[in-house]
Order: sequence, then C-alpha cells, then structure tokens
Amino acid sequence: LIYDCPWQVLLAAAVCTKAGKAIVSRQFVEMTRTRIEGLLAAFPKLMNTGKQHTFVETESVRYVYQPMEKLYMVLITTKNSNILEDLETLRLFSRVIPEYCRALEENEISEHCFDLIFAFDEIVALGYRENVNLAQIRTFTEMDSHEEKVFRAVRETQEREAKAEMRRKAKELQQARRDAERLGKKAPGFGGFGSSAVSGGSSTTMITETIIETDKPKVAPAPARPSGPSKALKLGAKGKEVDNFVDKLKSEGETIVSSNMGKRTSEANKVHAPPINMESVHMKIEEKITLTCGRDGGLQNMELHGMIMLRISDDKFGRIRLHVENEDKKGVQLQTHPNVDKKLFTAESLIGLKNPEKSFPVNSDVGVLKWRLQTTEESFIPLTINCWPSESGNGCDVNIEYELQEDNLELNDVVITIPLPSGVGAPVIGEIDGEYRHDSRRNTLEWCLPVIDAKNKSGSLEFSIAGQPNDFFPVQVSFISKKNYCNIQVTKVTQVDGNSPVRFSTETTFLVDKYEIL
Repeated sequence: LIYDCPWQVLLAAAVCTKAGKAIVSRQFVEMTRTRIEGLLAAFPKLMNTGKQHTFVETESVRYVYQPMEKLYMVLITTKNSNILEDLETLRLFSRVIPEYCRALEENEISEHCFDLIFAFDEIVALGYRENVNLAQIRTFTEMDSHEEKVFRAVRETQEREAKAEMRRKAKELQQARRDAERLGKKAPGFGGFGSSAVSGGSSTTMITETIIETDKPKVAPAPARPSGPSKALKLGAKGKEVDNFVDKLKSEGETIVSSNMGKRTSEANKVHAPPINMESVHMKIEEKITLTCGRDGGLQNMELHGMIMLRISDDKFGRIRLHVENEDKKGVQLQTHPNVDKKLFTAESLIGLKNPEKSFPVNSDVGVLKWRLQTTEESFIPLTINCWPSESGNGCDVNIEYELQEDNLELNDVVITIPLPSGVGAPVIGEIDGEYRHDSRRNTLEWCLPVIDAKNKSGSLEFSIAGQPNDFFPVQVSFISKKNYCNIQVTKVTQVDGNSPVRFSTETTFLVDKYEIL
C-alpha cells in the first residue's frame, strides 16, 4: 500500500474526537476516505488506559498524538519515521489550531476546517515537514501581496483625483448660480450657522448634495426631492445646474447623499434611524471620553468633550429657547455657539439666539452648547480597572477587577480587553463575574459585562496563562451609556413669544473614544 512505503514519513494529520470520529483530516499521500476513517476509528482502541504515552503503533503505522481538551491532534506516520521530529511537528500542529479556532470544540473546528487544511499544507509537503514557524505560516496563509497593495494604492489615488475634479466642477456651478442670483434680489442669510435663506415665493426646487468618498463606488438610488414652495431655511442652497451635475455623477456610479432640507429624510438619516418618539424639537446630548491610566495607579490624563445638538423639524418652532440645568461640580468649561446670546445663558441658563427675531435652522443638526473637562484627578475616573499579573511556576496568574466610581452612571455593553501572549493557547479561567471571549487570532481575552451600575458596581476576573506581567498591558475598555457624565440636561423648551412650553425629546449618549490602562 502507498501509506506503507518506506520513503513516505507523514501520512496524514487529523483532528478527531476521543471516540475516533474525524472532524478534519489532511492526507499527504493517496489514501481513500474509508481507509483514513478506519485508521482514526481504531486509534482510541489502541491506547492503554492509565498510562501516559505520546504515540501508539500497529503493524503498519504509528499514531503520534496530543490531547486537546475533548479532542485529539493525531499524526499518522510510517513506523520508520523519526519519532523526535514527529513530536516536534505535532507541537507545531497543536499551536496552529488555536490561531484559527476560538475554542477547541467540534463545531469550531468544523467551521474553520479549510483554514486549518491550508495551514497544514504549509507545515508538510509530500510527507516531510517544511522548515517553517508559526509566524511564517500565518504570513503564507494570509497571501499578502506587495504588487496588489501597489495596484490598490494607485487606483485609490486615481479615484481621489477624479473626485477632487468633480468637487471642483460642482463649486464652479455653485459659483455660477450665485453670480446669477446677484443680478436679481439677494436672499437674506443666516450667517452664523453656515446657511442661506430663499424667498418664500420661489418655486425653484433646491437641494444640497454632498459627495461622499467610498472605498468602492456603488450606485445609490436618487433621493426624492421636495416639490412646491419652501419657507424653511436652506443650508448652502443650489439650483438645477447642480442637480443635473449630481444626477450625472450618480449615473457614473458615484455615491451621492442628499442633506435633509425638505420634508423627507435623507439617505444619510436612514442609516442612523431616529428614535421612535422623536418630537419636532429634538436634542442630542453626546459625550466622548479619552482616558489613560498607569498600571500602578494614577491618572495620566482624562479629557471629556460634550455637545448639545438641536434639531427642529417644524418651522413653527424655530424661535425657541432651551432651559439648561447644569448640576456639574467637576469644573467643566462651557462654550456657547457664537450666534447664541451668551449673556442670557450666563444669567438665566437659557439658550436663545442673539437676535430673537431670527429662527434656528430647520431639519439640520445645530450645535448650540459644548463643554470640555480635562483633569488628572483620580476621583473623577468613572470606571477604575486594576490588573495584577503575578508570576508563578507555570506562567502568570492574572487578577483583574473593576469598580464604578460614579454611582449615577449606568454603563452598558462593557468590554474589557486584555492582551495575551501569542502561541501559548487559551487561558484557564478561574473566577469570573460576567462572561468572556478568547480571540486566538488577535491574542486577546475580552471580559464582557452587559451592565455596570450602582447595584453591580464591582467585579473581578481570575485566569492563568503562560507569559510575563508586561504581556497583559495595555488593557482597553469600551462601553456606552444613556446617561451623560457631566450631568448637563435640557429641562424645558419654551417659545420666544409668550413663553409657552414646547414638547421636545432628548437622546443622551456617553461613549468611549479611548480608555487605556498602560
């Protein structure tokens, strides 16, 4: 038989269950499926219970194997092969599997079977092991091509130049439109917010078009255009010349997104659907935090930026004032928009325009108030992370814990990502609050907690793995919250005339830009 030929060394490599069921098998000689399944089915019966061995033999073949939790990594070789080289090859096979499979389970192996077969082919060729290591196998299977990168870079440069030329022509058409308008009656402007108004009697349909750069051009459906007269304020209004030019861009495959200037939502707004209970006056309160801590304690830098975005969808609510309640005690720096009456805000915490006769733009997001907090005070850290790696005889025992310092916050979808040494397998989890995911390809351990609040303000994770203490840094944290950190809220909205209350909705988001423990 071919698999008994003396010049063949490694006949097959397989991952099987403890009952001998083949999950994935790669034969390096001509061998039928029935034969390989028969060899693997006989393998568990040949092992002596109670004795530890790394190989077993029959009259024709030798099995070299290594247990992997509920599975076996098995090499089937000829009897005259070098057992020491086979064991070294077996160790390399066993290190390859965690690179492609998150867990050593049957369904995970089956899902990545082709990735494993490609990697096996890089290790063995014609029955003999290639002189490769784990890093080279990863590079070979990725099939990275320098020529392809150069081709893509040239193509992207050409696309950027073409889009720059399109924008230049669009600006020329826009300037021609403005020159034509100067011959007639000039429309009044709303300078501070970058918008221009059109007269209510004009029947010309106007729409703002923005060219969005994409990696691959796709044909986007033309957005519906509002018809009839419009009394709403327009941002950067353009005429039919620009419409015709943009239609031409669409026919050539360029992606065009229309700003929401009329009564219908734009394509961009369809991607981020507004809340169901969105009122005619809607506020978005968004905060982003950037934080860097030392592993031995101490806050190196913490910076937080916040903003209130106002969106009005009904022009009858254009002349309004926002009542802001600021209960922050951390010393944030507030800044209003240049068109907002700063004296009114300082004296009464009201956000209104300097000229009360003017209206806020309609159907566009307008930033009316922003704030900033920068500090190195440790008590301001919203969520503290302590990571304690301790060296042991077999590697490192890692203890990591979190504690919520701001009891009024509720953090959702919290993920604490701990880097792991490469090529050492999966960590052994001890105690854990929450769940975890081991990403063997990125060499990270993700500690996942659905919610952290005052009732669940602390927790810990313990695991063991081979490595050094420096291997487990930097620790990264991500989360999202529907409560803002600085406790700045809009409590009431009123009309300028009559001070009557106006129904409004609020959308609050507190998220992470960067959160690291170095």
